[in-house]
Amino acid sequence: MLPAPRVAIGQVFRVALRLGLTSFGGPIAHLGFFRREYVDRRHWIDPATFGDLIALCQALPGPASSQLGIAIGTTVAGRLGGIVAWLGFTTPSALAMLAFAALSRSESIAGAGWVHGLALAAVAVVAVAVVAMARAHAAEARRVAIAGAGAVVAFTMPSPVTGPLVILAGAVLGRLLLGRRAEPGTALSRVGRALPRGALLALAAFAGLLAVLPLARIVGGQTVAIVDTFYRSGALVFGGGHVVLPLLHAGTVDPGWVANADFVAGYGAAQALPGPLFTFAAYLGSVAGPAPNGPLGGLLALGAIFLPSFLLVFGLLPVWSRWRADARIRSALDGAAAVVVGLLLAALVDPVATTGLRSWLDVAMAAVAAVALTSGRVPVVAVVATLAAVGQLGG
Repeated sequence: MLPAPRVAIGQVFRVALRLGLTSFGGPIAHLGFFRREYVDRRHWIDPATFGDLIALCQALPGPASSQLGIAIGTTVAGRLGGIVAWLGFTTPSALAMLAFAALSRSESIAGAGWVHGLALAAVAVVAVAVVAMARAHAAEARRVAIAGAGAVVAFTMPSPVTGPLVILAGAVLGRLLLGRRAEPGTALSRVGRALPRGALLALAAFAGLLAVLPLARIVGGQTVAIVDTFYRSGALVFGGGHVVLPLLHAGTVDPGWVANADFVAGYGAAQALPGPLFTFAAYLGSVAGPAPNGPLGGLLALGAIFLPSFLLVFGLLPVWSRWRADARIRSALDGAAAVVVGLLLAALVDPVATTGLRSWLDVAMAAVAAVALTSGRVPVVAVVATLAAVGQLGG
């Protein structure tokens, strides 16, 4: 069961809002901000609990840092605490992305120099993410093979359903190729008996929406299609952050909702903001061609992409200590993470590099930016701002 609330809801929101305004640098940096605020400064949770919550959120699909905020808020203030923790952390960057979408809809920005600079920043950021993901999740032969297979499928069979199917296939391959035999009676067999009713309902809703939404969009129109697209992106992407790029591209650019240049420009702009990268969804929902779009479409996409995180955290937090110990689950998650490396590599080539790189000078600038990011001494926001300024000056 979840512990009784012990921190006021208003206090949870204020702390999360401050983090949402100041947490630059992406998901890994966010973990440092969270530890300093929640563990070292306020002592809301102890270091061991913080480590367990990180492990849970890294194992789940979706945005790890946002899920960590939800999990911490839920731990110290109940499920309402989890919701307001997400609101505080997400609101600043979501509003900024909605404002950027409004700017891009009010005037043509596709040919602006600073937009090209944002595209170059996206090349550098995604390239660094591919390398980091490969080191973490595809560092030995079998995982490299799974990642390579994912990249080949993504290149040769691009479609909105390719990403989710490849991720599920990666989980199966991980279970078959990377797994260790679990002892009888281990965590997996006890999870159902250990889960309280609220947790079971959350997990049932997660799985039910994943199964029903693709069918409902056939008769439900564009509103249901938006919810389905962004819900699947939030529910099936392992690694969070940059890894969601191929699923969002397949779901919004391939059907013609968002122009490729607008997609890459928005992704570049998202790098310069604090808070979760998944607020990129607010921009995409807002600039999408079919209605609902604008602020309503942006908020709809934003809610849909984060909904799986709430359902998974609320469903699994009560039994995480047992679930994480099961070797069968770990091997499936390892396979899914490996295949995501391949998907991200495919996205780096197309659309990111094909859109951003127009000349050898562009290649050189993106390479320098990637080296700067890899050094750890230059923040992402500085790289994005510099490339935007260089792009504007270069016309």
